[in-house]
Amino acid sequence: MGSSSYRERLATIVSETSLLVSAVDGADLSVPVPSCPDWTLNQLLRHVGHAHRWVAQMVGERFPEIDRSLSKAHSVSGYAGETADVLGPWLTEGAALISDTLLAADPQDMIAVVLPGVPGPDFWSRRMAHETVVHRWDAAQALGLPFEVAPSLADDGLHEWMTTIQRIIFTLRPEATPLLGTGVLYFEATDTGAQWTVDLTGNTAQVTEGEQQWSASLRAPAFDLLLTLLQRRPPADLEATGDHALLNNFLGAMRF
Repeated sequence: MGSSSYRERLATIVSETSLLVSAVDGADLSVPVPSCPDWTLNQLLRHVGHAHRWVAQMVGERFPEIDRSLSKAHSVSGYAGETADVLGPWLTEGAALISDTLLAADPQDMIAVVLPGVPGPDFWSRRMAHETVVHRWDAAQALGLPFEVAPSLADDGLHEWMTTIQRIIFTLRPEATPLLGTGVLYFEATDTGAQWTVDLTGNTAQVTEGEQQWSASLRAPAFDLLLTLLQRRPPADLEATGDHALLNNFLGAMRF
């Protein structure tokens, strides 16, 4: 599970950006993005492109750790009135830049580090691949377009969330701390067979593959699970069992 290679993730950044550019071709970029309520489609596209360039800079210049002060990805409120004719080539250029920069790096190099002991290039290859996938979904929803993603890619995104994203959330988000000492949650991807257990009964969240005795469970295709964990789909749309209050509290605190 979650077995996409480094090169495959870099190819995903490029291919998903290309699909995103195609989706917005000729679109009104002033439309709001329901899943990112503070942004228009124009601002969402700028967010994606700036994120790609930020990571490329950190890896290319071999920053030892992440430097959030350099990121323009969340400073997009001033963008308005742009067209897909302008932003399409800019997005394509940024995707090529991050792909080429990461391809030239050693995946296991300890640069642009986010989590202690986790090599930056390897982390960012997966993070930016799934960042691009999910924001393509955001754009498709805003425009009322169909969306498809390969189950294997969705499974890799779920793997990323379970192995790294939840660690970041519990490290950076104080609102997640009250969850510790509560219960055990189980997540099952019905299309890929992936199984994950999140044990919150101790002083830290313990995530393991497979099913253990649980207090609440959520079952759905891998990408639907991922969207729910990313607060883009309500758990009521999926197969939820057990302690619904625990599940809702957990999902509500998983802002990323």
